[in-house]
Amino acid sequence: MQLQPASKHGDPVGKEFTAKRRGFSGQTPASHHREEQRMELCEAMIDVAAALFSVSGKELRQPGRTSSSVCRVRQIAMYVCHVVLGLSMREVGEGFCRDRTTVLHACHLVEDMRDDPDFDRIVGMAERVAHAAFRGRDLRNGR
Repeated sequence: MQLQPASKHGDPVGKEFTAKRRGFSGQTPASHHREEQRMELCEAMIDVAAALFSVSGKELRQPGRTSSSVCRVRQIAMYVCHVVLGLSMREVGEGFCRDRTTVLHACHLVEDMRDDPDFDRIVGMAERVAHAAFRGRDLRNGR
């Protein structure tokens, strides 16, 4: 089964959203476990971002386009997953049900916006929270 983003008009976002992303095929049990851990990291980062920025986790998980404020929070969360948690852009894309190029765009955008001291402070806070929340885990090797 190939990983596919949830349909815009199909299943409601929630358990079905997560279940669709967990249909890994052609993997060894060890690589499947690492993939599961990476997906769980993205799920956890979505929850952290929702709490930090007072945005609905459901809205952050929603496939397709969303409001600019929700989109910006999702971009920050994707950036933190890549930079702090060390996930590849492909892994972050799978975890957020987005394309790798969407993650690339988000990372470039967040980096460019960090020239603004207020925005940099916000992103820095998100990075510190993620670092503290996931401290002690070897994220690059899935342990």
